[in-house]
Amino acid sequence: MKIAPHELDILEQALVCGIRDYMFKYGFKSVHLGLSGGLDSALAACLAVQAAGKENVVCFYLPSRFSSQGSKDDSRELAGNLGCRYEVISIEPLFENFLAVLEPFFEKLPFDTAEENLQARIRGTVLMAFANKFHSMLLSCGNKSELAMGYCTLYGDMAGALSPIGGLFKTEVIAMCRRINGNAVEIGAKPPIPQIIIDKPPSAELRPGQKDQDSLPPYELLDEILELYLRKGFSQGEIVRHGCDAQLTEKIVKTVSMAEFKLRQAAPVLAVDFFN
Repeated sequence: MKIAPHELDILEQALVCGIRDYMFKYGFKSVHLGLSGGLDSALAACLAVQAAGKENVVCFYLPSRFSSQGSKDDSRELAGNLGCRYEVISIEPLFENFLAVLEPFFEKLPFDTAEENLQARIRGTVLMAFANKFHSMLLSCGNKSELAMGYCTLYGDMAGALSPIGGLFKTEVIAMCRRINGNAVEIGAKPPIPQIIIDKPPSAELRPGQKDQDSLPPYELLDEILELYLRKGFSQGEIVRHGCDAQLTEKIVKTVSMAEFKLRQAAPVLAVDFFN
């Protein structure tokens, strides 16, 4: 699934064109998104600035009690490198109020995805309020790996008018971010994406110590199977004969099927499968 450097450049420009064209068609002059301190939102922000201009992009950091100082610092540095507006709105007071309202129903029940998804949905509400008030286009920052596996929150991080990187697997997101930084170095410019964002383990930061691979297989293995299944149309048996683990393949194929209902409610995704 390795993409040549020149193909990454073509793909980057195609995504920029897709964002710009979508904004033009629907009358948007500005764009905004939530920064998590992670790689997906970092790439979306880079593409947004190219498409709309840094003066027309607003990046929000929306921390809860589980957000790390590192993620806040990384998000601020990214926005500073891109030269776009950066705002911090704590969702902790809203989260506390939701928990208080729900306490009679949640009493004595363990913390689980209900509380995790509450945080994502509060963020989605705040970002959509900004979209409505200022007629700004909200970008949803999920990648194809997460969307396929349902590792996303309806009415939360899936909220938005457009999903610019929803056609890229996580490993492709990583490759494009490295390429963008590499291209900047080649012309003597500062890499826009802080290296720590590329290097640190992905996490939704919705509970203490959370990492993506608590819920998902390693992205290298996951994306290999997803590419064969979703892009090349291999059957489960063909994927196994291709050399992939049978048990893992079965689990991924079943999960993709169970997550289909989420995809039908997702923001429009820029299709990029043309280079395969």
